[in-house]
Amino acid sequence: MIDKNSANEKLKEVIYPGFEKDIVSFGFVKVIDVKDDNVYVELDIVSSSEDVANELKSNVTSKLTEIGAKRVDVAIKQPKAPTQKSNSQSGKNIAPQVKNFVMVSSGKGGVGKTTTTVNLAISLASQGKKVGLLDADIYGPNVPRMMGIVGKNPEVVGNKLQPMQAHGVDVVSMGSLMENGQSLIWRGAMIMKAIEQLLRDVLWSDLDVLFIDMPPGTGDAQLTLAQSVPVTTGICVTTPQQVALDDTERSLDMFKKLHIPIAGIMENMSGFICPETNKEYDIFGKGTTEPLAKKFDTKILGEIPIEPSIREGGDAGKPVSFFAPSSESAKRYQEAASKLWEDIVKINEEGGVDNEAIQPTIGVNGGASACSTSSCGS
Repeated sequence: MIDKNSANEKLKEVIYPGFEKDIVSFGFVKVIDVKDDNVYVELDIVSSSEDVANELKSNVTSKLTEIGAKRVDVAIKQPKAPTQKSNSQSGKNIAPQVKNFVMVSSGKGGVGKTTTTVNLAISLASQGKKVGLLDADIYGPNVPRMMGIVGKNPEVVGNKLQPMQAHGVDVVSMGSLMENGQSLIWRGAMIMKAIEQLLRDVLWSDLDVLFIDMPPGTGDAQLTLAQSVPVTTGICVTTPQQVALDDTERSLDMFKKLHIPIAGIMENMSGFICPETNKEYDIFGKGTTEPLAKKFDTKILGEIPIEPSIREGGDAGKPVSFFAPSSESAKRYQEAASKLWEDIVKINEEGGVDNEAIQPTIGVNGGASACSTSSCGS
């Protein structure tokens, strides 16, 4: 006789398409009902793909039939599929195979921007999305260390780079193309060219989301990215101190001027969780980011506490979202990733984004100006 426990154990053999984890471990199995060897299974998955749903139905049915189920009914709850961007858009996109681009920025360095990007990318990938990570922080490419790929080099296929795989994410970083410890003394034009090449000359697959870890501040790199691809949404990373929030305001203003929808603010180092007591202390302040979020009509996407496991995981190439999924920080990254995806779906349902307004234009003397709208400044 088949029962709930045996059915649940058998469903651990059903691997979620495109991943190495099973549907039980992911938490996608919501209901198992068994009556007279007839089994009803209800799944709540994170992919909108019909192919994924059909594959899961087939595999669930096959596995349960192996242990004596006479009839298997599988109900699957899925999110809405993002609508395709309008063909009438006339902006520029040098990586059209990527469905959505997320720019992760910060007003200043040292606020945990790369740590945030890495863990959001891994969290979204664990939710069933196909995710890439481009480390465009030319002067401080820390992604290889945090993703555990220091010393590894991407394969060259023809004249393009093949992204490396780490923790379910496709990764490309300037840090993997340089000698360890080598400094880059580049002018703005060289940085702009490098970012374009990292988008165009990489064999990015059909990604649901490409996270782009930007250099701190507001400059050539940010404008080049926004002109090269239609950025679906932007995330700004900050800490609660006022000195960081002053610079964060400039980054949020940059998103507005580049016509990039703002998904929200990630407040990093938001409280300290004592490992001995699990009590949280607001050592850098609390609630300081909310007024800034309201000013720019956005939200706090996540509040990530200081936990030793975040620092230890970053240094050792073992991100907390992958290696410590039950930690408080990993849970908050997961929640932030879910909110981000909801925003992406909403933006695309409302018509998507276009970067036509910020394309370079030819000036009266034949020179190219940086931006075709006065809001970009000079």
